[in-house]
Amino acid sequence: MAITKQQVVDALQQVIYFKKKDNIVNLNMIQDISIKGNDIKVTIVFEKMDDPSVGIIYNSVVKTLKDTLGNEVNVDVKPVEDASGPLAGVKNIIAVISGKGGVGKSTVSANLAIALAKEGHKVGILDADVLGPSVPIMFGVEGGQPKVEERNGKPVLLPLENYGVKILSIGFFVKPEQALMWRGSMANSAFNQLMTESDWGELDYLVIDMPPGTGDIQLTLAQNYNIRGAVLVTTPQKVAAADVRRAAMMYRQEKLTIPLIGIVENMSYFVPDDQPDKKYFIFGQGASENLANELNIKVLGKLPINEKVTQTGDAGMPISLVDDSPVTKEFAQIAQKVKSIVNAL
Repeated sequence: MAITKQQVVDALQQVIYFKKKDNIVNLNMIQDISIKGNDIKVTIVFEKMDDPSVGIIYNSVVKTLKDTLGNEVNVDVKPVEDASGPLAGVKNIIAVISGKGGVGKSTVSANLAIALAKEGHKVGILDADVLGPSVPIMFGVEGGQPKVEERNGKPVLLPLENYGVKILSIGFFVKPEQALMWRGSMANSAFNQLMTESDWGELDYLVIDMPPGTGDIQLTLAQNYNIRGAVLVTTPQKVAAADVRRAAMMYRQEKLTIPLIGIVENMSYFVPDDQPDKKYFIFGQGASENLANELNIKVLGKLPINEKVTQTGDAGMPISLVDDSPVTKEFAQIAQKVKSIVNAL
């Protein structure tokens, strides 16, 4: 016999949200129920994703549906943030990810944000690389202190702003010489606070500079937030492409699906100042194209090795602010492709 939506709803009335002393159906926490054969997907709305009840209700929903409808059912529970919450004004969240550090992920994040802002969009950037925050340096706001306002008895962070981009980073709250020896749960909690206890206001794009790899923050991002897509950053080496492949495949898993927008290849080639017509592919060629074909996505752009990229980033003025730079033009084209793909999703 086919499973019906009413059977699922009836079963979920047994799941109690003890904080509010009622079941999740009566509390209108069920956003969506989809059923395909024995596969049941339930989307549940919470006021805040760091609520300890999220995990309790998640497990209770799975157990209740299996107990009621049989162990053969496959239950997928997706907790989401209340759409009227702090991210309600953010239209598109774009994650910038890599498989390893040192490939220029933060450089791509910063310049993508600025390229989008230069086109007249309202843009924010969140530095989620809590163990190695570099966005404050790149935006020239190192040492800045976001203001905190109390609203309805709760503290709310107000992002800093520079170059038309709203900025938040864990780097604002630790000393530069301080080493963050945090377990995964602490880093994850800090990430959730930056996401949900901040006043991002109305944004067309929120660019998230993710930590490298496939850890707790990546899982939280995929499971708890409505991400429009992910941009992969790699370098031409096969080993870098292999690492970013693992990060990409994490988001291709059934329960962690985030659309892959495309690949940005950083440090793609070198052009000598005295030989502008020559390109030297120091780290090889072809790995990014092979990976793009494998994942059925596009290479969004290739960025050259250019000392001005480092110089401008270290000076707190990313190269996309320099209008006559060929790298700026490349970032502008990457931003256009990102927009086009996101709009088509």
